[in-house]
Amino acid sequence: MTDVTGAPVDVLHTLFHSDQGGHEQVVLCQDRASGLKAVIALHSTALGPALGGTRFYPYDSEADAVADALNLARGMSYKNALAGLDHGGGKAVIIGDPEQIKSEELLLAYGRFVASLGGRYVTACDVGTYVADMDVVARECRWTTGRSPENGGAGDSSVLTAFGVFQGMRASAQHLWGDPSLRGRKVGVAGVGKVGRHLVEHLLSDGAEVVITDVREESLRRITELHPEVAVAADTDALIRTEGLDVYAPCALGGALNDATVPVLTAKVVCGAANNQLAHPGVEKDLADRSVLYAPDYVVNAGGVIQVADELHGFDFDRCKAKATKIFDTTLEIFARAKADGIPPAAAADRLAEQRMAEARTR
Repeated sequence: MTDVTGAPVDVLHTLFHSDQGGHEQVVLCQDRASGLKAVIALHSTALGPALGGTRFYPYDSEADAVADALNLARGMSYKNALAGLDHGGGKAVIIGDPEQIKSEELLLAYGRFVASLGGRYVTACDVGTYVADMDVVARECRWTTGRSPENGGAGDSSVLTAFGVFQGMRASAQHLWGDPSLRGRKVGVAGVGKVGRHLVEHLLSDGAEVVITDVREESLRRITELHPEVAVAADTDALIRTEGLDVYAPCALGGALNDATVPVLTAKVVCGAANNQLAHPGVEKDLADRSVLYAPDYVVNAGGVIQVADELHGFDFDRCKAKATKIFDTTLEIFARAKADGIPPAAAADRLAEQRMAEARTR
């Protein structure tokens, strides 16, 4: 059943009635000439203009695209709040295979839709979009970050995203083992694309033993040719079952932690770059029940959004790196609050983020 817009009723129920809803605005965008179909979701502007990337992905259905935009936008509100940014949360998804339909005309049309929001939403790169794409979008929309340095931007944000995840991983090691070093620890990285490959470099520099997997053979080959000592697992299922694994780092798409994967995890820490790693509410408790320390994804992967937010004010890499370094302290604070309150770290992180947003609304 659909409503008058054609959107499934269950999506509208999520938006207006469920705990996963509460979004301020959802915009459905279409430009038939270019083939653009997109969803822009603004979860909160309590702390400032909503900031979040644009995902370009071949969803199975429009309903899946809307649901993903809603979930991702909500996550950005929490991420930006705990990163100490004066931004709310938003996210956009473009429906379709970027390898097949991405074009200059489509990106320009998308830029016009973002511009029509008058600055309530600031966009950036995400899965399926790149710096060159943001340069095109920016021709129609001033509220575009993740642009190339040649076009007034900061370039690829995956460098600082990986750095922030590494800080979260160091904090996890400090909390669990009393030492922030990953030296001698076996770390499994699932997804070694834009962010994962930089994370591998940090881990190797710190003396970790690294195991990787990726659906793209070329991504694996790029790392193993540089670092023959890095082991390769056949797939994610094999990786999470690796004997002696200390840390699991999901760095691909969301939903990596679910009813099938959590019971077979061999790692004692989960800390990765992927968004929305918990497949559904309750997974965080399942992890805690198995004594697996979960570093909330939107806390540790905030390095990228720290970078793009800084771009709006004149990018300074050292300033951004200093802010991303604080992810270590924020992660430790969340672990401490979780222990004090007797709740999983994901719940503790949510409470801290909600507290900051609530305080902003009362000003």
